[in-house]
Amino acid sequence: MLAEELVEHALIARRRAYAPYSGYAVGAALLTTDGAVIYGCNVENASYPATICAERVALTSAVAQGKRDFAAIAVATQNAGSPCGICRQVMAELGPEMRVYLADAAGNFSVTSVAELLPDSFTGSDLRT
Repeated sequence: MLAEELVEHALIARRRAYAPYSGYAVGAALLTTDGAVIYGCNVENASYPATICAERVALTSAVAQGKRDFAAIAVATQNAGSPCGICRQVMAELGPEMRVYLADAAGNFSVTSVAELLPDSFTGSDLRT
């Protein structure tokens, strides 16, 4: 799948966001290695800590569907905002080799990687003694 196509999926997911408090809609489209595209969008809550980001919605939905191998994720926001720290950690856990596309509302995007977003990440090997 072309990067532009994955970004278009993220823009579609962004339109599904539930962001009544911040007004900052985020959409994510996760590409699995078998070619599936899993959508995620941010879902806010009046109890702010209960809010979940689009990236984590896509990744956890994929895991719930039995998907474990990811090629790329596109994240669409108004201004191509970068994923938060929690999302970066989850991406490092579940898709450390993924390409990451950060797109604005017009579909312009940049390309990065999980390793660039979270160098020296905390992993399962850090839990072993």
